[in-house]
Amino acid sequence: MCGSPDCNHEKSAPRGRSRNWQGPFRKTPGRLIGMGFIRFYQLTLSGFIGNSCRHIPTCSEYGYEAFARHGFWSGFWLTLFRVGRCGPGGTSGLDPVPDELEAGYRQWMPWRLWRAGRKAR
Repeated sequence: MCGSPDCNHEKSAPRGRSRNWQGPFRKTPGRLIGMGFIRFYQLTLSGFIGNSCRHIPTCSEYGYEAFARHGFWSGFWLTLFRVGRCGPGGTSGLDPVPDELEAGYRQWMPWRLWRAGRKAR
């Protein structure tokens, strides 16, 4: 960017990270449907709602990454709970998608995901 030959700031930029998570994931039908729904929202409705998310990453970016990392069922619940935390009286700040879900997590107990994103810090 600055053009000097000894500048290293371009090398220090994280690779594989973009607006929507580009890490490796299994491309199962459920994940692709969930990610497609989030991407559809980003391209159509997001512009009408406005930029009012109080978290980093935004709720739609969080949802995209949650579907990609954890599949349709867990990604759906993680995203739903994140949007609930983003509402009035909710939290704000850095709230990343957890790398792994809790060891005791079972799919028939989705309420355990309510605070999953905040434990990953």
